[in-house]
Amino acid sequence: MGLGVVAASPFVFVKELLNGHFQGKEPWQIVSVTTSTVLFSVWCYGFFFQDESLVERSKKTAFRLFRKIPAVKKQIEDELESISKGFEEDVRESTKNLTFITELPKSGIKREDIINKLDDNLTLGNYDWKGGKVSGAVYFYNEDLINLVSEVYGKTSYTNPLHPDLFPGLCKMEAEVIRMSANLFHGDEDVVGSMTSGGTESILMACKAFRDYGREIKGIIKPEIVVPTTVHAAFDKAAQYFKMKVRYIPIDNKTYQVDLKKFKKAINSNTVLLVGSAPNFPYGTIDDISAISELGVKYNIPVHVDSCLGGFLSCFMEDAGYPIPICDFRLPGVISISADTHKYGYAPKGSSVVLYRNKNYHHHQYTVTTDWPGGVYGSPSVNGSRPGGNIAVCWAAMLNFGKDKYVQATRDVIHTTKYIEKGLRRIKGIFIFGQPVTSVIALGSNDFEIYRLSTALKEKGWNLSVLQFPSGIHICVTRQHTKPGVADQFLEDVRIALDEILKNPSEPVEGKMAIYGVAQALPDRSIVGDFTRLFLDSMLYIPKQKK
Repeated sequence: MGLGVVAASPFVFVKELLNGHFQGKEPWQIVSVTTSTVLFSVWCYGFFFQDESLVERSKKTAFRLFRKIPAVKKQIEDELESISKGFEEDVRESTKNLTFITELPKSGIKREDIINKLDDNLTLGNYDWKGGKVSGAVYFYNEDLINLVSEVYGKTSYTNPLHPDLFPGLCKMEAEVIRMSANLFHGDEDVVGSMTSGGTESILMACKAFRDYGREIKGIIKPEIVVPTTVHAAFDKAAQYFKMKVRYIPIDNKTYQVDLKKFKKAINSNTVLLVGSAPNFPYGTIDDISAISELGVKYNIPVHVDSCLGGFLSCFMEDAGYPIPICDFRLPGVISISADTHKYGYAPKGSSVVLYRNKNYHHHQYTVTTDWPGGVYGSPSVNGSRPGGNIAVCWAAMLNFGKDKYVQATRDVIHTTKYIEKGLRRIKGIFIFGQPVTSVIALGSNDFEIYRLSTALKEKGWNLSVLQFPSGIHICVTRQHTKPGVADQFLEDVRIALDEILKNPSEPVEGKMAIYGVAQALPDRSIVGDFTRLFLDSMLYIPKQKK
């Protein structure tokens, strides 16, 4: 009895306080005060309880306000203008011996002249990608395969699978690519999928499918996906396109795999998709897909495995003598997989596959319009019309390779990767991020600014990928690096560069890489976005032509 009185007393006190406060007030006053209090409470909740900390948001707000100061704003604008001119100067320098065609020729250009102009354009660039001095980008270059795909593309260059009644053979070839891929990832006969233009579109399609699946099957109207911070940026693009929220989960600083405890904690009633990478792009490590699969089964949430980068290595690695943890349809929670045929599938650029455990999920990828005056319209992916030639050359490349050649190619790539990794681990001044599983080796340093090594190697003709948060660089090993002498030359160039760098390890990084380093420290990433937009502008910049 006494305890009940004590427990109830705070509520009685609050009730009497409110009654006393509103006593004598007119109805409009009561309504106004109540509404204002509710709105203010909602604002406070939204301000204090967000994924991003109050400290980080305060920094960003302060920086945005700081940017509005006229002197600061002018300085930033001048710096952006300088950067823009620098990008444009790079274009002018690289094309100084060529002219730009800015008007349609009146009577057309002869075939041989077009080929000559094409050859001129293809000679631009300073990197020997055919000789294996580039990270990733070009995964295989072989004259016999080029001759094959050139002939195949020539025969199919004007075909379009949007018209299956005209080109049923293209649909057959696409179906065969999907079926072969499904078998490689241990899918049963129910596994289906689509060919896309690349890994980004495959990821977009998976996100769209599971957004719609969550909405139609589970009634989720505020869809969220849970992903590692190392997941490909295409998931952020998908979230922007499809109005989804991405919950980024940090990685373990030793394994460079996603932190599973925090991953599990982020799952809620709005989660439509769980994602793991096999491998991820920055470090080449594989998330614990088995554990993520278990979470998917436990909470009845689909799991997508992003194998765009190394999928056509991982599916052959066991046969090549390099077994890895299971990360495919053998895990019951894995509902979809994306893998790029134009990487280690060795097809020309412009093809990837996205696979689903069954049609129930795949159907949500489709876009169907039933009431258009032009007829019923349906398409399986982003594009309506699609280049049939891309389907055909992917199909031809896979058939030309066959399993034995893929296994041998995988053996060569993984052997070379491990050879380079072993050599790098013996060199003082640098370290390897985590334990690379497939073909990516990421480097960092505790002794000097790692971007200095990137610059030094660039001067020796190497083009490596740049990482951030933390600063790093990586090399993605391809068939080009398996050529005799390439791996040894890379290791030797790293040693020579480091010998010079370590003579003065505290020296700051210079040039454009300095901008990259400074950008990581900016609390307002919108400035980094401005840098990126200027660079994208420069890709299509045409210098003024001399008259």
